[in-house]
Amino acid sequence: EVQLIESGGGLVQPGGSLRLSCVASGFTYTNWPMNWVRQAPGKGLEWLASANNGSRTITYAESVKGRFTISRNDADNTLSLQMNNLRPEDTATYYCSAGLTYWGKGALVTVSA
Repeated sequence: EVQLIESGGGLVQPGGSLRLSCVASGFTYTNWPMNWVRQAPGKGLEWLASANNGSRTITYAESVKGRFTISRNDADNTLSLQMNNLRPEDTATYYCSAGLTYWGKGALVTVSA
């Protein structure tokens, strides 16, 4: 059974930092590009960042470039997202995804004073 389990969400003040983690199981992790995607309340899905397998290429959406850092560890099938200088508009449910095919259940991040 494919599982992607996110953790690390919570409430943080504007300007603060948070680190999300995702543990993957049930599929060959090294065969898949890994992504972080979010969904703000009442809005659609927004792709944030990807860490490719193979080439190890990393890409970011303009909205988070310079503030968020994605990293993958193929040794223990984990994916992380370091989020710095958070803004209220970053409030969303954050999803870990393998190839935009497999999805976790999400972690809620709320940025508020």
